[in-house]
Amino acid sequence: MKIQTKETMSEKDLLFIKRAIELSLKSVKRGGGPFGAVITKDGEIISESYNQVTLLNDPTAHAEIGAIREAARKMNTFDLSGCEIYVSCEPCPMCLGAIYWARINKVFFASTRSDAENIGFDDSLIYEEISRPLRERKIEFKQLLREEALEAFRAWEEYEDKVEY
Repeated sequence: MKIQTKETMSEKDLLFIKRAIELSLKSVKRGGGPFGAVITKDGEIISESYNQVTLLNDPTAHAEIGAIREAARKMNTFDLSGCEIYVSCEPCPMCLGAIYWARINKVFFASTRSDAENIGFDDSLIYEEISRPLRERKIEFKQLLREEALEAFRAWEEYEDKVEY
């Protein structure tokens, strides 16, 4: 990972990361978590969002998720290739997964997950759980009706007009 300093960042990078930080402060003032996100393409802001977990009572309402949803709507595609995301803090596992699924090309972040952990936003449990076998996780996982569920997978394989993603 290459750490950039103010001296090595472009003016636009500096502008976009500052906007993500502004959004994180806006979120705190509105009663949300201290996180903001901006998605750009070709040097222009496509979308922006801030954490709204407590405001919406939605545990998935992270800044990155909101920005990804808005960018996808505006661009009318689920594929955000060619986009970059600027976030006030290193993404959590959920947001990191969404960034990969969206095919965003580059992530710029300000504070680290350790910084977030220091104020009570600790993702280390999730990182640890992901690498554990299902039977060793803290949340109980039970598999039911696999064969019945595979019918949808077979239908997907046979469907000629599917949109691959």
